[in-house]
Amino acid sequence: MGCGNSKKNENQPIVAKSQAKAKAKTSTQLKPSASETLVQVKPDLKIDSSHFVIKNSGQLVQNYTQSVKIGQGPHSYVRVATHNASGLKRAIKSIDKSSFDNEDNKSNFLNEVRVLSIMDHPNIIKLYEFYEDETYFHLVTEYLGGGELFDYIIHSKILSEPVAAHFMSQLLSAIAYCHDNNIVHRDIKPENLLLDHNSPDAILKLIDFGSSAIMLSNKKLKQKCGDAFYIAPEILSKHGYDEKSDIWSSGVIMYILLSGRPPFYGKNEKDIIKKVLAGEFSVTGYEWDYISSDAIKLLQKMLEINPTKRISAKLALQDPWIVNNINKTQKSHDGENIVLKNLLAFRTEQKLQHAVLTFIAANTISKEQSKDLYKSFKKIDKDGDGKISTEELLQAYKGMMKNEEALEEVQKIMATVDLNGSGYIDYSEFVTASLKKEILVNNDTLNLAFKAFDIDGSGKISINELKEVLGLVQDSDENITNLLKKVDENGDGDIDIEEFKNMMFIYMSNSGNIEI
Repeated sequence: MGCGNSKKNENQPIVAKSQAKAKAKTSTQLKPSASETLVQVKPDLKIDSSHFVIKNSGQLVQNYTQSVKIGQGPHSYVRVATHNASGLKRAIKSIDKSSFDNEDNKSNFLNEVRVLSIMDHPNIIKLYEFYEDETYFHLVTEYLGGGELFDYIIHSKILSEPVAAHFMSQLLSAIAYCHDNNIVHRDIKPENLLLDHNSPDAILKLIDFGSSAIMLSNKKLKQKCGDAFYIAPEILSKHGYDEKSDIWSSGVIMYILLSGRPPFYGKNEKDIIKKVLAGEFSVTGYEWDYISSDAIKLLQKMLEINPTKRISAKLALQDPWIVNNINKTQKSHDGENIVLKNLLAFRTEQKLQHAVLTFIAANTISKEQSKDLYKSFKKIDKDGDGKISTEELLQAYKGMMKNEEALEEVQKIMATVDLNGSGYIDYSEFVTASLKKEILVNNDTLNLAFKAFDIDGSGKISINELKEVLGLVQDSDENITNLLKKVDENGDGDIDIEEFKNMMFIYMSNSGNIEI
């Protein structure tokens, strides 16, 4: 069904229509104006992983070696690629610009770019870069080798309630994060749920934010979006809808995972929609004889026809069926105490060094490292909302030390690890703080980071480049000048590669990790 066009553009797209023009024979990265961004720039220095999206300039072919094609649509294709600087595997989706037959379609696409650039959650696909050339837009994202969730279920022939709960908890966590950020996905369906590898313990990623919209307080969305099998009944009404429409779609996913068939089925789209509007579904029959009552109760809460009575993503994450089944599959691993102790060691007020570590952690960690950190993050994130609160961190540290000591350490950690000042530890902040700096900081990763900060490729980082990369374009030069002076050893007003490396190696030696 997709999202229909509207003259009033009632879904309030998150980005304005692009005014960027492609340069002939060059792939450059699109940089939205200040008016296009959801995140307001604050005068004090906040480090956010979204600052490192769409910052590099240059040609796509200079930065990536593309190989096999893994997907193709009428106007786009996806290739596996290797990031030349880091050697890590990426996926590049190239979209033919001629396919945007009107500005609304183009706006929807740029909407996806903007949303993905500010998303920082382990169950939402990560966008690294965005290029535009004369013919194509190119989205560079993390590579997900596990394919679609339903394809994995079919091929593996393995699906127990604990496995279903494992995947549903990840989907609900991603949705809870979106809703906390006032974003409604509006197109949750099996094709938009990918896995990082083929395994029952795979990490699920929510993709395709092209139809997403921002929810303004006390205002309903009106634009009709979604696939007939998964669309919420209120979207089909004239009264508008809100974020609870995503819960309905997720309930349909859960129903299929448990029974192997959709709750609302018909010979054609008209029949399906008729049944969706009625909101009646069956939990009887042979396949349901083996399904627990807790699973059925959660389904009924998610497929509640009245959206005001429908369960929220946060409450669904705390439902007994999710919690009890996750506990069956969740096992501790040896790296958990290491991660917690590395968090303790993350102490500094040197914001530029933090920014470099954030970039390196976001762009260079391996899948194996990422998987272990994901498990640790999810274990601390008790409510599954995709971020770690002070209370959740305190509970983790109480298992390592006395209550008073735990409280003191957690207060220190929140003051230093929460780089963007959100009041929580976001996923990128957790990864940056948890990895030992010996893993993060070496000549190769520093060369890669320097190139990201040296936007014009001059071999030096200027005040303006620091402001842009750190997201401080509206800040005065004084704060950045003071920051630069601490690093600029030769006093020429810029940071060269040697000064950059010295800064990081000195930082590393002065703030070592706690040994086990």
